[in-house]
Amino acid sequence: MSLSRRDLLAGAAVAGAAATLSPLMSTADAAAPTAGAQAPGFYRYKVGAYECTSINDGANTFPMPDGFVKNLPKEQALAAAEAAYMPKGMVTVPFNPQLINTGSKLILIDTGNGVANLEPSKGAVGRTLQNLAAAGVDAKAIDIVLLSHLHPDHTNGIRAADGSIAFPNAEIMVPAKDWEFWTSDENAAKAQSNPMMKNYFANVKKTFAGIETKVTRYDWGKEVAPGITSISTPGHTPGHSSFAVASGNSKVLIQSDVTNIPEFFLRNPDWHVLFDVDPAVAQETRHKFYDMAAAEKATVVGFHFTFPSIGHVEKDGSKYRLIPSAWNPTI
Repeated sequence: MSLSRRDLLAGAAVAGAAATLSPLMSTADAAAPTAGAQAPGFYRYKVGAYECTSINDGANTFPMPDGFVKNLPKEQALAAAEAAYMPKGMVTVPFNPQLINTGSKLILIDTGNGVANLEPSKGAVGRTLQNLAAAGVDAKAIDIVLLSHLHPDHTNGIRAADGSIAFPNAEIMVPAKDWEFWTSDENAAKAQSNPMMKNYFANVKKTFAGIETKVTRYDWGKEVAPGITSISTPGHTPGHSSFAVASGNSKVLIQSDVTNIPEFFLRNPDWHVLFDVDPAVAQETRHKFYDMAAAEKATVVGFHFTFPSIGHVEKDGSKYRLIPSAWNPTI
């Protein structure tokens, strides 16, 4: 049986007529009143013997700023957003920390925007703690907080709403090169004329004030936690790091911010996002990383991929495309 345009229009007319016959019906009269909230945002997946969980910190939708893509006209970036069905004139950036349960350690990779931003953002971001709890994880049980780099949307979740440490029993691990860059008074002084960079330096100072003794610096190419090896992926920041999580014969690549939203910067790896400290190096890193991921047919997890943020990357000429993984109800 096939439906014609006439059939569809007729059906719409009947539905409209039915609505007009009950003008006094309200939401309160409905059998199932609207809930007004999303379900908890967590998704489990397996890497060998490890149980991993993608934790949704939220998604921020905002008017696309001038220079969001630095090396092409704004109109072209807006067209890419429209092609990705984002709200007109806007751009949406998701945030997804990852929890790795090795059996002996609970490791949280990145922490999100921080619960202090939950109310000011009207629930858009800052959901990591509540979604960890929904997933059955007590923040006090986290053994390691493993940071890919020191931008606010990855570090601010270290602090609870009252400013205390959200993960009081965790060792905090940071990339040595990023720590060196962002804690340098000389670098901070050079950044005073750039409002975004000025804010980043100030945020690092505020976030880590008084907890320096809990911070361990790690280098690239090392096993930084059981089954987790750090990968050199600079450009977004000087010490930006990705991770290979391996157990048995299984492996996933956690790409952190090698790309920001994939609809823009994975499809167009030569575009320069506003947030990259060294755009040329970030561009080179994207090609190297995605060539490797595509050649290995590796599962890739992206901090700024649409939740649950898991998929595969394929080469598409000189560009790449993301193939989201199918939802697995049984992990």
